[in-house]
Amino acid sequence: MSLRQALFLFAICAALCACAGTGTHTRAPAAANAGVASAGGAVMEIAQTSDPENYEQRAREVFGTRSLSHSDLPGRDLDSDLLYKFLLAEIAAQRGDFQVAAKAYFEMAKKTGDPRVARRATELALYGRNNDLALEAARIWLAAEKDSAPARQTVATLLVNANNLQAAKPLLKDMLAADVENIGTSLMQLHGLLAKHSDKNAVLALVQELAKPYKQHPEAHFAVAQAANAAGKYDKGLSEIREAMRTKPDWEAAALLQAQILGRDSRAKSLEYLGAFLAANPDAQDVRLGYARQLTAEKKYPEARVEFQKLLQDNPENADIAVTVALLSLQINDFDAAEVQLKRVLELNYKDEDSVRFHLGQVNEERKRYDEAAKWYLSVEGGEQFVLANARYAFMLAKQGRLAEARKHLQTLQSENDGQRVQILQTEAQMLRENREYQESYDVLKKALEAQPDHPELLYDVALAAEKLDRIDVAEASLRKLITLKPDHAQAYNALGYTLADRTNRLTEARDYIEKALKLSPEDPFILDSMGWVEYRLGNSQQGLQYLQRAFQQRPDPEIAAHLGEVLWSKGKKTEAEKVWRDSLRENPENEELQKVLKKFMP
Repeated sequence: MSLRQALFLFAICAALCACAGTGTHTRAPAAANAGVASAGGAVMEIAQTSDPENYEQRAREVFGTRSLSHSDLPGRDLDSDLLYKFLLAEIAAQRGDFQVAAKAYFEMAKKTGDPRVARRATELALYGRNNDLALEAARIWLAAEKDSAPARQTVATLLVNANNLQAAKPLLKDMLAADVENIGTSLMQLHGLLAKHSDKNAVLALVQELAKPYKQHPEAHFAVAQAANAAGKYDKGLSEIREAMRTKPDWEAAALLQAQILGRDSRAKSLEYLGAFLAANPDAQDVRLGYARQLTAEKKYPEARVEFQKLLQDNPENADIAVTVALLSLQINDFDAAEVQLKRVLELNYKDEDSVRFHLGQVNEERKRYDEAAKWYLSVEGGEQFVLANARYAFMLAKQGRLAEARKHLQTLQSENDGQRVQILQTEAQMLRENREYQESYDVLKKALEAQPDHPELLYDVALAAEKLDRIDVAEASLRKLITLKPDHAQAYNALGYTLADRTNRLTEARDYIEKALKLSPEDPFILDSMGWVEYRLGNSQQGLQYLQRAFQQRPDPEIAAHLGEVLWSKGKKTEAEKVWRDSLRENPENEELQKVLKKFMP
């Protein structure tokens, strides 16, 4: 049968399949899958409009037919049944129906035993997330091509994903033994291969067995250390990684793993180890980068900046490192260094120039160079920083007594989507609140909420604005609705609890809400502050003081300072209370809560 004849037959079969639900009992060849019907129309269209020689060439490439005289792979004539399945599979794959395509290729793989067909069946089954079919196809592939490393690794991976480590073990042993010259690389690949298996102890036992014949290689100890670390066997992991580094003391990947294991017990030990490693190996850039990131995570910003600056000296064209140095400089108020680096980054054609312009606006705003800051903020054209940059510009105008101009800027700002529009309205409301225009702030938010009555952030902001107007009923209703919509919203529980604790006598109920918030976010300083305040109001001043001291230590916020000072005052520690208030007022001279508490106790 010629290919043109087969295509004509295939088109007729496809058309008949498409009519299967209309009363006809004619069907496609028996081997065809039931899913063929859904592709019938497309198959017929492609069969009629495509150049048959293209399919013939593709089919001959896949099957290695006898006419092409392949000597090392099975060849066979393109009979109509095989061609039917091939066309079905290819067209289904083009349409994104990987289940149908994979099943058709799997049938062809079983019939031909051809490793290329089996490999294609495996790929399509994986695309269709049919791991069982992928495993069966991969087994055919491996049986036909016993020395194929990709086939062996694919079967092993699928067996591991199926939680069948015992079946995977001989394949993994063969995989390691087959390429002894590159055994180090193969051992290093074990972690990625086995990482998703849920039984970490079983993985550790397997890796130890696989690595045993290769103990003279440091990578064998590294592989065991990784598995031990994942299984929570940190002492074992530490001893193995140290053994790896005994023969390869400057190995950066091993140093980073050792620091990770040490960090489980003590972050200080991890940092100390990395610092010592860098002293002995000053050119270890991966370790220096890891060290710098850990310092940043520990909020050791000056030390982190030193390390990033060393990296920048070795990589002067690396814009990502330059941005990091700039942001760390900004964090420690070294505005000159921050500006220099940010302008350098713009010259390096950084991928996110808008974020750089935003940070340049920040630098100049902190220096009170408002005209320069405005230039940078208004140059942000899009992206995540667009609304924030315009918000900062509006706040600067408001600080200069130009509130009406600031509001007009926000009201005429073009938003790209509903999310940005809400952000702009929230910014306007916050600006009004900070200028003690509480009614107007509430009106802006209330109008926005009427348009989006279930918007979580608007519900939260309306509650805060209502509380300022003594509309406790509105605040409570908004927060209760928010909790119904988002039962894991820690700040909603906290705001409701604090409002009840501060503005009503429903103190036990208030504490219940704050306790829920604390369970959801145990170290949040504002929730700790609320718990301290409600305990104080319940008469538990010592407990309240402990919560407030924890909160203030984490975040010396002026409102937390107001509460802490009041509790200290009530316990007779008036000098200490006054110091807390005065120090905070020096940094926050306009804060209402501080002014209120000072007027109450020190009129």
